Amino acid sequence: MTLRLAHTAICVPDVDAATAWYADVLGLRVLSPPYLMDGRSIAEDMGELLPPPPAVKAAILGNDDTDHVLELVEYPNAPPVTEADSRRFTDVGISHVGLFCDDITATRQALEDNGVTFLTTGVADIAGLRTAWFTDPWGTVFILVQKRKRPDHPYWQQY
Repeated sequence: MTLRLAHTAICVPDVDAATAWYADVLGLRVLSPPYLMDGRSIAEDMGELLPPPPAVKAAILGNDDTDHVLELVEYPNAPPVTEADSRRFTDVGISHVGLFCDDITATRQALEDNGVTFLTTGVADIAGLRTAWFTDPWGTVFILVQKRKRPDHPYWQQY
């Protein structure tokens, strides 16, 4: 059996607003605009995981027409998350999403100019990469990554 990475899903409280933010601020292309999935097909897929009646509103964003995309999801029939439910960065589960850029200094400045909140000061140099950490308006953590030594190699082969 061979598995390949496909997408990363990020749960947001308002998929329409999140789609606009990810497109306008991060510059991702909307590959599939927000759409609601409900009824029998979603009940068969996720009915055991969601409160009734099961429904998912989703959008797909990325840079091109590959399978490597972000899927923004909203669960319109789920109860609201309370402060006690909120996750911390170090909790088990998805920790962060990595985004590549060619010029981390300029990208960081452009994101800050758009109101993005960074979690780290400046830009770090680590393992052949330049990095900076930030969040989206809903608390999802991202790492901005620029390859420093060997841009033609995967990020994990930079060190």
